[in-house]
Amino acid sequence: MQLSYYGHSCFSVSIKGKIILFDPFISPNDKAKHIDVNSIKADYILLSHGHVDHLADALTIAQNNKATIVSNYEIVSWYNDKHGYSNGHPLNHGGAKTFDFGRVKYVNAVHSSVLPDGTYGGNPGGFVIESEEGNFYFAGDTALTMDMKLIPLFTKLNFAVLPIGDNFTMGIEEAVVAAEFIECDKIIGVHYDTFGYIVIDHTAAKAAFAAKNKELLLLDIGNSADV
Repeated sequence: MQLSYYGHSCFSVSIKGKIILFDPFISPNDKAKHIDVNSIKADYILLSHGHVDHLADALTIAQNNKATIVSNYEIVSWYNDKHGYSNGHPLNHGGAKTFDFGRVKYVNAVHSSVLPDGTYGGNPGGFVIESEEGNFYFAGDTALTMDMKLIPLFTKLNFAVLPIGDNFTMGIEEAVVAAEFIECDKIIGVHYDTFGYIVIDHTAAKAAFAAKNKELLLLDIGNSADV
């Protein structure tokens, strides 16, 4: 499975010929100015919560590709009611849906959520993806939570995508514990360096994970890796 990173918490994976894009915040991100939003392909767009730094480019990319927006009920309804974009599939916590690329389960995240116009964004979440090509967890924006221990009871993960920037989400120390809770040794870090609040020491971050026999990947924006 190949993962492509577009900055902040935005990445895509290709599974069974389908491209699944997560939390697209690209055009407002100064660090991702070299990324052409209109060139990004997506069959599905998964949104963890309603903050603008996770969905700024979702509508544009969805319209360009006729992609299916997958998120909680409130966010999917907002795209339909406010923007007239009806190609969406709503989920809620603990619920799952099998699509043509694999199974998507919406799981708990401890954060906040409001849409850019002030509309209630429902409860924030993360996603557990199960497919023939591998399984992974995207935590979204979250604090460390004991609910993470439930994930390996049902799904053996090949990798996980965790926020590591601190201030608004988990920092490095708690992300290492999260990796232990979910029983996953390969971690892709996101939600760091975009703003002054969340700048991290890359060397120290990788060393903290290595000390627990885990690998932390910090991808350059626009780059891809096999995971």
